[in-house]
Amino acid sequence: MAGMNTKSGVVYDARGLVEPDPEPPMTAEIDGDSAVIDATDLTTRKINLELKRIVYDEGVNNVTIVNPGSKHSLGVGILKRCNITFEGSPGWYACGLIDGPEVQINGRVGWSLGENMMSGSVVVEGPAGSLTGAALRGGDLVIKGNVGARTGIDQKGGTIIALGSAGINTGFMMQRGRQIICGDVNDGLGDSMYDGVIYVGGKIASLGVDCVPGEMTDEDHEFINRKFDIYDLGTPPELQKFECGKVLHNYDALEPSERKLVL
Repeated sequence: MAGMNTKSGVVYDARGLVEPDPEPPMTAEIDGDSAVIDATDLTTRKINLELKRIVYDEGVNNVTIVNPGSKHSLGVGILKRCNITFEGSPGWYACGLIDGPEVQINGRVGWSLGENMMSGSVVVEGPAGSLTGAALRGGDLVIKGNVGARTGIDQKGGTIIALGSAGINTGFMMQRGRQIICGDVNDGLGDSMYDGVIYVGGKIASLGVDCVPGEMTDEDHEFINRKFDIYDLGTPPELQKFECGKVLHNYDALEPSERKLVL
């Protein structure tokens, strides 16, 4: 480019300002209704732009992202039915704000998987970090390993299934939806939950405020078995049911002096 010089991989314009070299060209290989993105040398922004271009502009319904390199915020904001596969591990905030995609992650994943997800599914072959399914609104998150602390915090719908154990404050301030935790759960299960159901297969360190045992019904068993069949998870373990005791539902009716005592 006229008036610009490149030294050691850095671009200097005529005013002496420094700009990074242009990123490598897009690496997507499109074959009919399938495409592959090699994310090795691409930034998060380039990966997501290419993913959206392929899905929206090219109309491709099956996209595989290889070598994600644990980059953060991959696969976010896809509002269309399609199939996305990650061959490798994304980082934090993967697949947030999606509405429709069916995502397969052949690896592990970091914090805040599927945050504010509205519909679709995300299946993780390994463990997931803390805040999995934060503010989840719909769809299914399936983690074939452990999940971290505060899984399903502020959950508003949808289903979270973890075949392993869960960390502290799982289901904190849960408002709606269901969780199936097949392993153990750390302290504060369902703390301050307002609605929804949590099923646990292992030991529970302690229940949170206003989380109480519930009675398993035929509808509960039908729901659990159906979800396990959909994702080929085998036979579910024997599960305990926990729900809101609805003691905190009276908080808004308290007098100001009483609220001070509660706080």
